[in-house]
Amino acid sequence: MYFTRFIKKNRTFATMINKKNYRLPAEWEPQSGVQLTWPHAQTDWAPMLSEVTKTYEEMAREIRKREPLLIVGPPTDDTWARDHGFISLLSVKGTGIQLLDFCFNGWGEKFPAAQDNAINRHLYDEGSVKGQYVDHLDFVLEGGSIESDGQGTIFTTSCCLLAPHRNQPLTREQIEQRLKDYLYADRVLWIDHGHLTGDDTDGHIDTLVRIAPDNTLLYVGCDDPDDEQYDELQLMEQQLRTFRTTEGKPYTLKRLPLPHPIYDEGERLPATYANFLVINGAVLCPTYAQPDLDGEALRIIGSAFPDREIVGIDCRSLIKQHGSLHCCTMQFPEGVLCGPAAP
Repeated sequence: MYFTRFIKKNRTFATMINKKNYRLPAEWEPQSGVQLTWPHAQTDWAPMLSEVTKTYEEMAREIRKREPLLIVGPPTDDTWARDHGFISLLSVKGTGIQLLDFCFNGWGEKFPAAQDNAINRHLYDEGSVKGQYVDHLDFVLEGGSIESDGQGTIFTTSCCLLAPHRNQPLTREQIEQRLKDYLYADRVLWIDHGHLTGDDTDGHIDTLVRIAPDNTLLYVGCDDPDDEQYDELQLMEQQLRTFRTTEGKPYTLKRLPLPHPIYDEGERLPATYANFLVINGAVLCPTYAQPDLDGEALRIIGSAFPDREIVGIDCRSLIKQHGSLHCCTMQFPEGVLCGPAAP
């Protein structure tokens, strides 16, 4: 009895016992499927439901060509599967899966999230996913706020994880330790700069910097000193140059263009090419009807994933609700999704 209580009060020690049992896979590893949480009339999509549904249908078709698709229907508060979906860990020995259910609170209590926060438990109870359910609902963590290289390094942004109404009064050091414990990570690399105007997430890393094979970082750059995002993105670029791999080598940096500003009713929207989704055999990339920059972005992303088909999807509808393609989706590694085999 005493030992059980001791373990519960000493998460770090408990994790150290099984430190290498699990890992957070990289997105480009083999997948069992992708989740889409479908738009409906009780969400913020209501005024443009037909338009956004067409975008979701296009995403669904491209995903289904290559792997199974799990669609979550109403009732939900919203549709951002990246942030309310399970974060899945794989056993390093290939003997098990952990399905981590973190608290989603509407990006720091900005929006209602109670129904979205209940989705994972429903999926687990009805048998749509398989693995060990792990309750981390006492800790706020969105899938869009972390990136993994699959080898023990987690990337995140301080502006998001330290933002108000997420995990206060935990300090940066305490949050980092939680990430290491829960995700079985060896280290956390914090990005301290970079934020897109109009972003509701307080700077999710999947809008700014993405990890690719061979220690490659794809990131958003800005060349226009008159752009309001210029200074922060320049500082972010400088910090990325200081990052080192576990072998002590610099990362290979690939700079993505910044889309031309997109506005809705006078408000600048957080359009970004970094919000792509890697699936089996392909990378689905957001485009914004800007042929010059869309083409350049797809070429750069393709150079980081030379073994995959690069597929552009018009995300002008998604950006009107301040998100894009990666935000709408959550991939499951092999062994997680139950259902029919991939086509």
